[in-house]
Amino acid sequence: MKRFTPVAILFLALIVGLLSLHATSVAQEKKARMHHIVFEVNGEGKDPWQAVLNNVENLQKALGRENTQIEVVAHGNGLGLLVAAGTPYAERLKQISDSGVVFAACENTMRRKNVKREDLLPFATTVPSGITEVVLKQEAGWSYIKGGF
Repeated sequence: MKRFTPVAILFLALIVGLLSLHATSVAQEKKARMHHIVFEVNGEGKDPWQAVLNNVENLQKALGRENTQIEVVAHGNGLGLLVAAGTPYAERLKQISDSGVVFAACENTMRRKNVKREDLLPFATTVPSGITEVVLKQEAGWSYIKGGF
């Protein structure tokens, strides 16, 4: 059996240490940089909305709230998520909103469905066109997640 010299052992220890340091550095870099994520919600029903909210919370947990900028854009049938009288998630949405997530309702859909600003949850914002908001975010480099079919 071949024996390693002290220099070889030192060299191997140095290589292992550098690889470990690099892996830690890469993991910290992924967590430390700002992540921009836009969710598109245009479906309705309890299960699709639940999945979107779970994904938002999981992203914040994995990447750190301070490292994420998240916007959930609701249009079409997804608008129901942000209508105060229609969503079963008002309390959860408020907590997520308080953590820095923006919930934006499509004004085109609001007009089409005759929903007024005062019908929305108080923390919801509006955008002129939901689909345009999603496109602009993507063009600005935001990651896109389709939710709520």
